[in-house]
Amino acid sequence: MTEKILLVDDEENILQSIKRDLRKRFDIYTAASGALALETLKNNGPFAVIVSDMRMPVMDGIQLLSTVKDLYPDTVRLMLTGNADQGTAIEAVNKGQIFRFLNKPCPTSVLVMALALAQRQHRLITAEKELLDKTLKGSITVLSELLSLANPIAFSSGLRIKNLVVHLSEQLHLHNLWQFEIAALMSQIGCVTLPNDILSKFYAGQPLDAEEEAMYHNHPQVGSRLLEKIPRLETVAAIIDHQLWPYGAFQEGSELPEDVSMGAQILKIAIDFDSLLHRGCSRIEALQRLKEKQALYNPELLGIVANLKVEEEHEKIIAVDVGGVSVGMIVEQDIMAANGVLIIPKGQEVTWSLLQGLKNFSHQVEIQEPILVRVKKEPERD
Repeated sequence: MTEKILLVDDEENILQSIKRDLRKRFDIYTAASGALALETLKNNGPFAVIVSDMRMPVMDGIQLLSTVKDLYPDTVRLMLTGNADQGTAIEAVNKGQIFRFLNKPCPTSVLVMALALAQRQHRLITAEKELLDKTLKGSITVLSELLSLANPIAFSSGLRIKNLVVHLSEQLHLHNLWQFEIAALMSQIGCVTLPNDILSKFYAGQPLDAEEEAMYHNHPQVGSRLLEKIPRLETVAAIIDHQLWPYGAFQEGSELPEDVSMGAQILKIAIDFDSLLHRGCSRIEALQRLKEKQALYNPELLGIVANLKVEEEHEKIIAVDVGGVSVGMIVEQDIMAANGVLIIPKGQEVTWSLLQGLKNFSHQVEIQEPILVRVKKEPERD
């Protein structure tokens, strides 16, 4: 992919001069205002680097680069200006997280070096993002699927709530979505220390005695301790640690970082909503239950959940045998072995690994059939 560079300056002759000097070394785009720069970023991106003049009418360089930081955080930002006072530099760095601050006029050799370093920084950022988004997240997803096969009661909920957690995070325009997704997948990892009968009672909605309640409420701390030793998962571990906190606890002078606080609030409402659905509540009934205890939840998150588009009318429930189960189906009723062992719980999306486990299990132990699954309706034909 070409590492494109966007130059922004309200003086057209300066733009053209720099472009002539650099066109053989870099893929250069230009914009004569902040508004045109944002339009170029939207229509011709992604860009590896943006270089903006400081003093421009309507939208100055600090405003532009601050906006770019929010909209395109992977784009490396440089400031080029003749206004080299310390106050401008500090404001530019603080608001726009500027990679380099260059004085104007800037010698071509200095600008070339700065752009080359900025491109290298962009490569580091994208390499790190690929590592997190693909390698780490992919590994965690595989681990979660394997754990859900080994202990479906404990680990299947992470797979079920993942999409809701990501949706809530996107609606709030949170950065580093991978952290919230991994937190969802690993939210129940501390349950490895819990007896199965406690988990069975919890997910069935049966009351726990005082000792069982204490054991259950300790699982987030166990999960956090397991994950905090893994590099780059410190924030994920902290989110999991606080997933059972009620909303009010975050309002009482909590010093938690914003991403940890919001991540934990997202986990709580997603897990509780999923638990109600798992116990047989409809979406409307589950939402009503959440509203009855609305003091426990972030009101903004509760509003987003309330506005979720229900796609049930675009789906249908069918009965199939083991051979008819395929990837992407949603299990409508617990898939059980003839001996009563839970194989895949209700609400779980069938993944490739889960399907292989189901088929392998069916060769050894009889599966209760038919199996009820939810699938997309075929579009009606004229």
